[in-house]
Amino acid sequence: MDHYVTGAAIRSLREKQAITQKELAQRIGVSDKAVSKWETGRGLPDISLLEPLSRVLNVSLTELLTGDCVVNTNPSANMLRTKFYVCPVCGNIIHTTGESAISCCGITLPLLEAEDPDEEHALHIEKVENETYVTISHHMTKQHYISFIAYVTSDKFEMVKQYPEGSAQARFLMRGHGFLYFYCNRHGLMKQRV
Repeated sequence: MDHYVTGAAIRSLREKQAITQKELAQRIGVSDKAVSKWETGRGLPDISLLEPLSRVLNVSLTELLTGDCVVNTNPSANMLRTKFYVCPVCGNIIHTTGESAISCCGITLPLLEAEDPDEEHALHIEKVENETYVTISHHMTKQHYISFIAYVTSDKFEMVKQYPEGSAQARFLMRGHGFLYFYCNRHGLMKQRV
């Protein structure tokens, strides 16, 4: 094995969690002297303790073993890069934070391109206390309906499923600027800035 957990890594991660050697020891079932030995390089934790140690220190096993914190620098994790796929067979709705190869019911699903809503699909947005109340005056029959309404900001995604023969409406906590997405089973995906 090229890497094994180092005392410096344990100490650094423990201090980052603002816990003492004694607290760490109690949480994983060892003595505080054992933790002290690990941190000063006079001993190593048993392999059976690595998983509980990583849980208490709030890091992955890989991070614990290498001593390097993994930071997600993936720009596609921004929720404003939201993409939607809808299965034409079962109606399954798939949300991703970047383009993907998605299949459902044996079909490769095309990426839905969002368009601006037309008059038939106009959103009505109302601020009610700390909520954004969204309604769409639209047919809601079994043949022609709004399938979902989603509110997307840079760090949040919330979707409300809609059903035929109901009314197309949703309430979302106000979160600032973002987009409202909604899907008509006949006319496709639409979005509007909030």
